[in-house]
Amino acid sequence: MEPDLAKQIKAWTADNGLAGADPVFPAARGGHLTRNGLWRLVAKHAKTAATRPEMADAQVTPHVLRHSAAMRMLHNGVNVVTIALWLSHERVDTTLIYLHADLERKQQALDQTAPPGVPPGRYVPTPDILKFLAGLGSG
Repeated sequence: MEPDLAKQIKAWTADNGLAGADPVFPAARGGHLTRNGLWRLVAKHAKTAATRPEMADAQVTPHVLRHSAAMRMLHNGVNVVTIALWLSHERVDTTLIYLHADLERKQQALDQTAPPGVPPGRYVPTPDILKFLAGLGSG
C-alpha cells in the first residue's frame, strides 16, 4: 500500500474512533459490509451516475469496479504481481487476463517496435493499395 494512503487510512480510522477489528467500511447497521450490502451500494451510486448521459447505459457491478481499478493500476505502471496481490489472486496467471484485455497497452507495445524514422501508429493503406487488393480476388 502506498505510504500516503496508509497514513490517510490510519488518520481516517482514528478520526472515526475505529479500533483494529472494526470494519473500515461498515454496513448501515454498523457491522461488516456484506456481499449484498456492497451490491446495494454499487447499485445506488450507479443509479445516480446513470443520470449523466455518458453513464446512462453503463453496466456497473462490483466486478466492473474491481476490473477498472486493476486496469488503472496497470496503466499507472503498477507491477502485475502487485496487482495480483491486491486482487487476492492465488496465481499471477489469473491477473494476466487483464493484460490480454488491454488493447491500448498492446498498441503502446507495438508503437515501441516502429523502425527508426517511421512514426508509430497503425498502418492506413492508400486507396490505390485497397483497389489493388480488391482486384486480386476477382481474377
